[in-house]
Amino acid sequence: MRLKHHLYLAGVIGAIALASCSPQTHLSNPVSVQKRETQLQTVPLNKDDIVMGQTVYVPIYSHIYHHNSQDRVMNLSATLSVRNTDLSDPIIITSVKYYDTDGQLMRQDIERPVALKPLASTSFFVAADDTSGGSGANFVVEWVAEKTVSEPVIEAVMINTSGGQGISFISPGKVVEQYGKRN
Repeated sequence: MRLKHHLYLAGVIGAIALASCSPQTHLSNPVSVQKRETQLQTVPLNKDDIVMGQTVYVPIYSHIYHHNSQDRVMNLSATLSVRNTDLSDPIIITSVKYYDTDGQLMRQDIERPVALKPLASTSFFVAADDTSGGSGANFVVEWVAEKTVSEPVIEAVMINTSGGQGISFISPGKVVEQYGKRN
């Protein structure tokens, strides 16, 4: 009888251990994630009011080569993230353009200037099956501010988790043009 009790207890402990190792998918609801995304509002822009701004180049890798061959590629999804690091003032995103390896414009994600609130973030997505950009794709982001602000963080995250393996890395933006004051 005691042996049965110990085996039962060991089984319960094992089940709890296995359950605690499994992914908690119920915590990640895509609908709630979408609701948390920053809503970008179009704003009027008077060029005379601009105090500072930048043009930022961000490398995007739609695929990478692996296994010692350019014949074997791993497609990657990419998320461009624009984060306003200023504690009190908005920035204005004036342009987000996606270019392919040859420098040809593939798409323009911002049609009119939009405000990004203090400490807010927004993102732009390139699906893993969208290989139109090629291995040398990039985003060019332009932003301005009507007050002196801290510079935003602009970077991309590339990821692929298919086939039982995963890879992810970030690609920081590089300022290629500066307007006005620099903090």
